[in-house]
Amino acid sequence: MPALSNFASDLPRLQSALGILVILLAAWLFSENRRAFPWRIAIVGIALQAAIAMLLLKVPLARDALFGLNGVVTVLTKATRDGTGFVYGFIGGGPSPFPPSVVDPARLTNFAFAILPLVIIVSALSAILWHWRILPLIVGAMAFVLRHTLGIGGAVGLGSAATVFLGNVEGSLVVRPYLPKLTRTELFVLMTTGLSVVAGTVFVVYANMLGSGCEPHHASGLHCVLPGALGHILVASMMSLPAAIVIACIMVPGKAATDVADTDSGHKYHSTMDAMAKGTTDGLSIYLQIIAILIVTTALVSIANAILGNFPDFDGGPLTLQRILGWLFAPLVWLYGVPWKEAVTAGSLLGVKTILNEFIAYSNLTALPPGSLDPRSTQIMVYAMCGFANFASVGILIAGFGTLVPERRDEIVPLALRAIVSGTMASGLTGAMIGLLPVT
Repeated sequence: MPALSNFASDLPRLQSALGILVILLAAWLFSENRRAFPWRIAIVGIALQAAIAMLLLKVPLARDALFGLNGVVTVLTKATRDGTGFVYGFIGGGPSPFPPSVVDPARLTNFAFAILPLVIIVSALSAILWHWRILPLIVGAMAFVLRHTLGIGGAVGLGSAATVFLGNVEGSLVVRPYLPKLTRTELFVLMTTGLSVVAGTVFVVYANMLGSGCEPHHASGLHCVLPGALGHILVASMMSLPAAIVIACIMVPGKAATDVADTDSGHKYHSTMDAMAKGTTDGLSIYLQIIAILIVTTALVSIANAILGNFPDFDGGPLTLQRILGWLFAPLVWLYGVPWKEAVTAGSLLGVKTILNEFIAYSNLTALPPGSLDPRSTQIMVYAMCGFANFASVGILIAGFGTLVPERRDEIVPLALRAIVSGTMASGLTGAMIGLLPVT
């Protein structure tokens, strides 16, 4: 009987292992040349994913250092509240003019004026760190590891590593002079990487959302989704980096060996003040874009649900876009390792992330009643949704790359449309790997 009990406890991990195999098989079925399977990249890439997770989540020294970064969330959030409170008053997180007996203090803070401005702060700080040569050192180290483990060229390695911190188009600016001569495979790797990770500008925002309520005496009004959220977001993006290279090289196999002679060709600032100003401007653009997308997508979902509300109830409840997406994506999240009884709830989150964006999906995750997903399923979904693979990002990808290398636009458009599939697979591979490893 103990053996039977052990086998039952291993079933969820076997489920995730099956998911990894199915994702790799699906990538091969979508391949432009099924006879040219990149065995070395696939094996080493999967091993690198596992090594990153085990090192950062299981080795005590590395884990404690990583999760210690969550103090950064607290500091940046307080700094942002100080700024927004000064400008916007109580709706920006400043002191309330109302007595506590009149309103719920936890509901006074305005999302647009107190929480989202964190994007602007992080964008400015990232630009300063880039100018001070701190971020380039980290990006260069990551590119070195990718180049010497997966055997890819310096150009695509550097561009992919930069994408983790700068975004799906901005990261490619670092290797802009090399974009015209990148191979088709390398171009697709950059696109897939851009859609399978999230940019550094939103790391702290997502960590703030997911970790809100985890600290003692926290008055956010939200339940704790994932303790150490910033560490997990960082690990997810780092794991998705080799996953994206693996999936991209399977789907569009070929040479990926373009090297670089100059690694400082993209983001240049004349001074710290110049970096702060440009970073602030870029952050403001992202901030306004997020607000606009949130308004439009929330309205469109409301319209869709109003239309679906005219149909008869199905399976004990009214039809909604979220329920339909849950049914469609349930088999996929089951492959990641989510129990079937939670698959519809988790599938709805993944569907929202793919059709709309990960910001809405993470918001929906924080709004779920406690206990809707068990801790393991929650961690799998946080990792699997940690990417920009959605239709809006594909449009940004086409516009961005079309501007950077207009002579390759006819090649960019079809590759970008394939990249939403490869980006989703890469993030899913990360979610399944977390479900497989003994880190949850």
